[in-house]
Amino acid sequence: MSATASFAPLNSAHTTPLRFAPIIDRLWFVAIHALVFVLLLVASSAHASSRVKDVAGFEGVRENMLVGYGLVTGLQGTGDDLKKIGATKNSLLGMLERFGINTRDDVLQTDNVAAVMVTATLPPFARQGSKVDITVSSLGNAKSLNGGTLAVTPLIAADGEVYAVAQGEVQTGGFSAQGQGASVSRGVPTSGRIPNGAVVEREIDFALTNMNSIKVSLHNPDLTTARRISDAVNAFLGTTASVATDPGTVLMHLPEGYKGTMVNLMTDVEQLRVEPDSPAKVIIDERTGVIVIGDEVRISTVAIAQGNLTIKVTETPQVSQPAPFSETGTTTVVPRTDIQVDDGSDKRLAVVNGGVSLQELVNGLNALGIGPRDMISILQAIKAAGALQADIEVM
Repeated sequence: MSATASFAPLNSAHTTPLRFAPIIDRLWFVAIHALVFVLLLVASSAHASSRVKDVAGFEGVRENMLVGYGLVTGLQGTGDDLKKIGATKNSLLGMLERFGINTRDDVLQTDNVAAVMVTATLPPFARQGSKVDITVSSLGNAKSLNGGTLAVTPLIAADGEVYAVAQGEVQTGGFSAQGQGASVSRGVPTSGRIPNGAVVEREIDFALTNMNSIKVSLHNPDLTTARRISDAVNAFLGTTASVATDPGTVLMHLPEGYKGTMVNLMTDVEQLRVEPDSPAKVIIDERTGVIVIGDEVRISTVAIAQGNLTIKVTETPQVSQPAPFSETGTTTVVPRTDIQVDDGSDKRLAVVNGGVSLQELVNGLNALGIGPRDMISILQAIKAAGALQADIEVM
């Protein structure tokens, strides 16, 4: 009886959930897909942001430039001319004297030595004994440094102290060959590198463990970006531990939970994601005709017309010959000149609506059929008219 009661005739109350079950399933289907779509939007927006370590750095965590002067020996007749480059000759004499060899009275005619400038970059927190790459470039009239060996060269920083010592075989990426009737050159044979060619001899003291605060320096100073970094740090720490002091600096204090662990705080902060902001700017390089337009560039409604007066002169001289067996006629050249004038009458006035995006601006200028040189003049004219809401920087 209990089984028969469970299969009683269906009434309206029982049929309602069965009738709307497919609709509920479809609603769940739509809701789930809508949730996935929202998650994709959030992921795409997060992907559009940048890490703090990509837009800023920490004060004190920086590279240092090193420079030195040395001699490259062992060249195959491609070194400096000692008769013309006195610095190379004097350096060679001084180096030989340090080894107890006096050659002041001798006439040095070697062409296997070249004076070079040695440069290197000392990375932050480089320890004594670590190695760094160096770059070697010729100072005199040497033709090539290929196959040469750099003698021991001290590298100094801006304070005049020696921080590394360089030595090794120079590796050049170019070559040159010359004969009596022709010459060939590829790359720059007078410049080369020595991987791990310098040994660090002095460390730069910078104790992070004793610091209670540190400054975050923006690569591109901007007030909005600095405040966004400060807000991201405070939101991550749950306290007001940082503040933007200027467009290029965010002052960050060590919170209670990070006492004595400034490195851990820096590691966590540099992984935070922020959306950097940039001012509307147009960069113009008139020498090469390169134009870079920022995404935030906007213009007001403006009408643009462009046309150049072009005059094309073509000379096609023709030869006029006398009749056959003529005794008085001579062969002459008759000039024929064709002049074509293009005053740009086919160029029409184009209207660019206000508030257009970067893509619309580029498409509108390209529709006029103009080149980069004329586009530079148009952008400068739009700026002069007050219709360009951006700064123009001419390189």
